[in-house]
Amino acid sequence: MESTDLAAVWLTLKLATVVTTLLLVVGTPIAWWLARTRSPFKGMVGAIVALPLVLPPTVLGFYLLLTMGPNGPLGKLTQALGLGLLPFTFPGLVIASVFYSLPFVVQPIQNAFEAIGERPLEVAATLRASPWDAFWSVAVPLARPGFLSGAILGFAHTVGEFGIVLMIGGNIPEKTRVVSVQIYDHVEALEYTQAHWLAGGMVLFSFVVLLGLYTFNPARRKAL
Repeated sequence: MESTDLAAVWLTLKLATVVTTLLLVVGTPIAWWLARTRSPFKGMVGAIVALPLVLPPTVLGFYLLLTMGPNGPLGKLTQALGLGLLPFTFPGLVIASVFYSLPFVVQPIQNAFEAIGERPLEVAATLRASPWDAFWSVAVPLARPGFLSGAILGFAHTVGEFGIVLMIGGNIPEKTRVVSVQIYDHVEALEYTQAHWLAGGMVLFSFVVLLGLYTFNPARRKAL
Protein backbone atom coordinates (compact mmCIF):
# COMPACT_ATOMS: atom_id res chain seq x y z
CA MET A 1 0.00 0.00 0.00
CA GLU A 2 1.01 3.59 -0.59
CA SER A 3 1.91 5.97 2.21
CA THR A 4 -1.38 7.81 1.73
CA ASP A 5 -3.25 4.52 2.22
CA LEU A 6 -1.37 3.78 5.44
CA ALA A 7 -2.06 7.30 6.67
CA ALA A 8 -5.77 6.83 5.97
CA VAL A 9 -5.79 3.51 7.81
CA TRP A 10 -4.03 5.02 10.84
CA LEU A 11 -6.37 8.02 10.91
CA THR A 12 -9.41 5.74 10.68
CA LEU A 13 -8.25 3.56 13.57
CA LYS A 14 -7.44 6.66 15.63
CA LEU A 15 -10.87 8.13 14.91
CA ALA A 16 -12.68 4.89 15.74
CA THR A 17 -10.77 4.49 19.03
CA VAL A 18 -11.45 8.04 20.21
CA VAL A 19 -15.11 7.92 19.14
CA THR A 20 -15.74 4.53 20.79
CA THR A 21 -14.22 5.74 24.06
CA LEU A 22 -16.36 8.89 24.03
CA LEU A 23 -19.47 6.91 23.11
CA LEU A 24 -19.03 4.57 26.08
CA VAL A 25 -18.66 7.57 28.39
CA VAL A 26 -21.59 9.51 26.91
CA GLY A 27 -23.79 6.56 25.96
CA THR A 28 -23.73 4.72 29.30
CA PRO A 29 -25.72 7.29 31.32
CA ILE A 30 -28.14 7.72 28.42
CA ALA A 31 -28.65 3.96 28.19
CA TRP A 32 -29.10 3.70 31.97
CA TRP A 33 -31.68 6.49 31.99
CA LEU A 34 -33.59 4.96 29.06
CA ALA A 35 -33.56 1.55 30.74
CA ARG A 36 -34.74 2.78 34.14
CA THR A 37 -36.89 5.85 33.61
CA ARG A 38 -40.65 6.04 33.52
CA SER A 39 -40.59 9.57 32.19
CA PRO A 40 -43.07 10.44 29.42
CA PHE A 41 -40.09 11.82 27.51
CA LYS A 42 -38.45 8.38 27.24
CA GLY A 43 -39.92 7.76 23.79
CA MET A 44 -38.80 11.14 22.51
CA VAL A 45 -35.25 10.73 23.81
CA GLY A 46 -35.07 7.18 22.44
CA ALA A 47 -36.25 8.42 19.04
CA ILE A 48 -33.63 11.19 19.01
CA VAL A 49 -30.88 8.70 19.88
CA ALA A 50 -32.06 6.35 17.11
CA LEU A 51 -32.36 9.05 14.42
CA PRO A 52 -28.99 8.23 12.78
CA LEU A 53 -30.35 4.73 12.03
CA VAL A 54 -32.89 6.15 9.58
CA LEU A 55 -31.48 9.54 8.53
CA PRO A 56 -29.20 9.68 5.47
CA PRO A 57 -25.67 10.53 6.61
CA THR A 58 -25.64 13.57 4.35
CA VAL A 59 -28.69 15.02 6.15
CA LEU A 60 -27.11 14.65 9.58
CA GLY A 61 -23.80 15.90 8.20
CA PHE A 62 -25.48 18.95 6.65
CA TYR A 63 -27.08 20.06 9.91
CA LEU A 64 -23.93 19.36 11.90
CA LEU A 65 -22.02 21.43 9.33
CA LEU A 66 -24.43 24.32 9.87
CA THR A 67 -24.21 23.94 13.66
CA MET A 68 -20.40 23.91 13.67
CA GLY A 69 -20.06 26.54 10.94
CA PRO A 70 -19.21 30.23 11.50
CA ASN A 71 -22.86 31.19 11.96
CA GLY A 72 -23.90 28.12 13.95
CA PRO A 73 -24.23 28.07 17.75
CA LEU A 74 -21.35 25.65 18.24
CA GLY A 75 -19.24 27.47 15.68
CA LYS A 76 -19.77 30.80 17.44
CA LEU A 77 -18.86 29.18 20.76
CA THR A 78 -15.63 27.61 19.50
CA GLN A 79 -14.62 30.88 17.85
CA ALA A 80 -15.35 32.83 21.03
CA LEU A 81 -13.16 30.37 22.95
CA GLY A 82 -10.36 30.86 20.43
CA LEU A 83 -10.61 27.28 19.14
CA GLY A 84 -11.50 28.18 15.57
CA LEU A 85 -14.03 26.23 13.53
CA LEU A 86 -14.53 22.46 13.76
CA PRO A 87 -15.47 21.55 10.16
CA PHE A 88 -12.62 20.00 8.17
CA THR A 89 -10.68 19.14 11.34
CA PHE A 90 -10.15 15.90 13.25
CA PRO A 91 -12.13 17.14 16.31
CA GLY A 92 -15.00 17.93 13.95
CA LEU A 93 -14.85 14.37 12.62
CA VAL A 94 -14.95 13.04 16.17
CA ILE A 95 -18.07 15.05 17.07
CA ALA A 96 -19.88 14.05 13.88
CA SER A 97 -18.95 10.39 14.34
CA VAL A 98 -20.16 10.40 17.96
CA PHE A 99 -23.59 11.61 16.84
CA TYR A 100 -23.73 9.18 13.92
CA SER A 101 -22.67 6.08 15.87
CA LEU A 102 -24.55 6.88 19.09
CA PRO A 103 -27.43 4.37 18.66
CA PHE A 104 -25.02 1.54 17.91
CA VAL A 105 -23.58 1.92 21.41
CA VAL A 106 -26.59 3.10 23.42
CA GLN A 107 -29.08 0.47 22.30
CA PRO A 108 -27.02 -2.67 23.16
CA ILE A 109 -26.14 -1.22 26.57
CA GLN A 110 -29.75 -0.19 27.19
CA ASN A 111 -30.97 -3.69 26.31
CA ALA A 112 -28.39 -5.17 28.69
CA PHE A 113 -29.49 -2.89 31.52
CA GLU A 114 -33.15 -3.75 30.92
CA ALA A 115 -32.35 -7.47 30.96
CA ILE A 116 -30.94 -7.19 34.49
CA GLY A 117 -34.35 -6.53 35.99
CA GLU A 118 -35.12 -5.07 39.39
CA ARG A 119 -34.16 -7.99 41.64
CA PRO A 120 -30.32 -7.61 41.68
CA LEU A 121 -30.58 -3.90 42.41
CA GLU A 122 -33.14 -4.48 45.17
CA VAL A 123 -30.83 -7.04 46.79
CA ALA A 124 -27.97 -4.53 46.61
CA ALA A 125 -30.19 -1.91 48.27
CA THR A 126 -31.04 -4.29 51.13
CA LEU A 127 -27.29 -4.67 51.70
CA ARG A 128 -27.12 -0.88 52.10
CA ALA A 129 -25.44 -0.25 48.79
CA SER A 130 -25.97 3.28 47.50
CA PRO A 131 -27.42 3.70 43.99
CA TRP A 132 -23.94 4.66 42.78
CA ASP A 133 -22.38 1.53 44.34
CA ALA A 134 -25.17 -0.68 43.00
CA PHE A 135 -24.64 0.71 39.52
CA TRP A 136 -20.91 0.02 39.44
CA SER A 137 -20.82 -3.22 41.45
CA VAL A 138 -24.02 -4.84 40.16
CA ALA A 139 -25.45 -3.25 37.02
CA VAL A 140 -22.25 -2.68 35.06
CA PRO A 141 -20.79 -6.20 35.59
CA LEU A 142 -24.12 -7.83 34.69
CA ALA A 143 -24.41 -5.63 31.58
CA ARG A 144 -20.88 -6.44 30.40
CA PRO A 145 -22.11 -8.26 27.23
CA GLY A 146 -24.02 -5.12 26.24
CA PHE A 147 -20.91 -3.00 26.72
CA LEU A 148 -18.91 -5.44 24.61
CA SER A 149 -21.49 -5.39 21.81
CA GLY A 150 -21.78 -1.61 21.96
CA ALA A 151 -18.03 -1.06 21.84
CA ILE A 152 -17.56 -3.45 18.91
CA LEU A 153 -20.48 -2.08 16.92
CA GLY A 154 -19.53 1.53 17.63
CA PHE A 155 -15.92 0.95 16.58
CA ALA A 156 -16.88 -0.95 13.43
CA HIS A 157 -19.53 1.58 12.44
CA THR A 158 -17.09 4.45 12.82
CA VAL A 159 -14.52 2.65 10.68
CA GLY A 160 -17.09 2.22 7.90
CA GLU A 161 -18.42 5.78 7.83
CA PHE A 162 -18.33 7.69 4.55
CA GLY A 163 -21.06 10.25 3.96
CA ILE A 164 -20.88 12.12 7.22
CA VAL A 165 -17.07 12.18 7.39
CA LEU A 166 -16.95 13.55 3.84
CA MET A 167 -19.49 16.25 4.72
CA ILE A 168 -17.75 17.34 7.92
CA GLY A 169 -14.10 16.48 7.28
CA GLY A 170 -13.76 16.85 3.56
CA ASN A 171 -10.80 15.10 1.96
CA ILE A 172 -7.61 16.42 3.52
CA PRO A 173 -4.69 13.93 3.42
CA GLU A 174 -3.40 12.85 6.87
CA LYS A 175 -5.95 15.12 8.58
CA THR A 176 -9.48 14.05 7.63
CA ARG A 177 -9.10 11.50 4.81
CA VAL A 178 -10.23 8.17 6.26
CA VAL A 179 -10.20 4.75 4.58
CA SER A 180 -13.68 5.00 3.05
CA VAL A 181 -12.80 8.34 1.42
CA GLN A 182 -9.44 6.96 0.27
CA ILE A 183 -11.21 4.06 -1.46
CA TYR A 184 -13.52 6.54 -3.18
CA ASP A 185 -10.51 8.55 -4.38
CA HIS A 186 -8.84 5.42 -5.81
CA VAL A 187 -12.00 4.38 -7.65
CA GLU A 188 -12.51 7.89 -9.00
CA ALA A 189 -8.93 7.84 -10.31
CA LEU A 190 -9.48 4.32 -11.78
CA GLU A 191 -6.83 2.95 -9.42
CA TYR A 192 -8.66 -0.32 -8.88
CA THR A 193 -5.68 -2.27 -7.52
CA GLN A 194 -5.20 0.12 -4.63
CA ALA A 195 -8.96 0.24 -4.08
CA HIS A 196 -9.05 -3.58 -3.96
CA TRP A 197 -6.43 -3.66 -1.20
CA LEU A 198 -8.31 -1.23 1.01
CA ALA A 199 -11.78 -2.53 0.20
CA GLY A 200 -10.67 -6.12 0.78
CA GLY A 201 -9.21 -5.11 4.11
CA MET A 202 -12.52 -3.50 5.07
CA VAL A 203 -14.44 -6.65 4.14
CA LEU A 204 -12.06 -8.81 6.19
CA PHE A 205 -12.24 -6.42 9.13
CA SER A 206 -16.05 -6.39 9.06
CA PHE A 207 -16.20 -10.17 8.94
CA VAL A 208 -13.78 -10.56 11.86
CA VAL A 209 -15.77 -8.03 13.91
CA LEU A 210 -19.07 -9.82 13.32
CA LEU A 211 -17.48 -13.22 13.88
CA GLY A 212 -16.10 -12.07 17.22
CA LEU A 213 -19.41 -10.49 18.16
CA TYR A 214 -21.41 -13.65 17.49
CA THR A 215 -18.78 -16.08 18.79
CA PHE A 216 -17.43 -14.55 21.97
CA ASN A 217 -20.33 -12.48 23.25
CA PRO A 218 -22.24 -14.65 25.78
CA ALA A 219 -25.51 -12.85 25.12
CA ARG A 220 -25.26 -13.56 21.41
CA ARG A 221 -24.46 -17.22 22.02
CA LYS A 222 -27.43 -17.56 24.33
CA ALA A 223 -29.73 -16.01 21.74
CA LEU A 224 -28.74 -18.51 19.05
